[in-house]
Amino acid sequence: MENFYLFILMCIFLIILPGPDTAIATKNTLTVGRNGGLKTALGTCCALLIHTSAAVLGLSAIIVKSALLFSVFKYVGAVYLIYLGVKTLWSLKKREEAASVEMNTDKQFENTSCFKQGFLTNILNPKVAVFFLTFLPQFVDPGSNTFIPFLIMGITYTVLTSIWFLLYVYLINQISAFMKRPKAQNMIEGITGTILIGFGIKLALEKSHT
Repeated sequence: MENFYLFILMCIFLIILPGPDTAIATKNTLTVGRNGGLKTALGTCCALLIHTSAAVLGLSAIIVKSALLFSVFKYVGAVYLIYLGVKTLWSLKKREEAASVEMNTDKQFENTSCFKQGFLTNILNPKVAVFFLTFLPQFVDPGSNTFIPFLIMGITYTVLTSIWFLLYVYLINQISAFMKRPKAQNMIEGITGTILIGFGIKLALEKSHT
């Protein structure tokens, strides 16, 4: 494995770039609280470990090279992101109509689904598999066995992602007093829902790297 420290630096820059995972973590931290954001991050990291295993075993290469499999993952992931975006926007309309008891029930349900949202958003994104197969090989000696290097780099990327999300969720939670004001929260959730729909449409239009 070559330039491991450069690999870490590049990972940090890539991780902090906003994407669907960040949007989901933001939404759940604001609507559910710190626990919701942390559960979302845990789901994302578990999905990254599966992507790592797939890259190590060569499964990611099969998905990326197969137009059919790539399209299946792409469209399922796109539909799920659009679903979450529409659900977020719809919740804004229903919030004022919901009674206090119903709101608490919805919050408890949302808290249990945060892990699932983080996990599915990441695992159903074929661009993550493409990233692993195009980014990781750049730091491996040509002609060498990729099993151990891919495993180390995948775990490193996952650990760095978890650290970033811990800091990010903590920051969002700290400033949530202002962000949870009705007008501010409605605006943020509206923007987040729109962004999720945009990510879904962008993913649906993504071309296979074959």
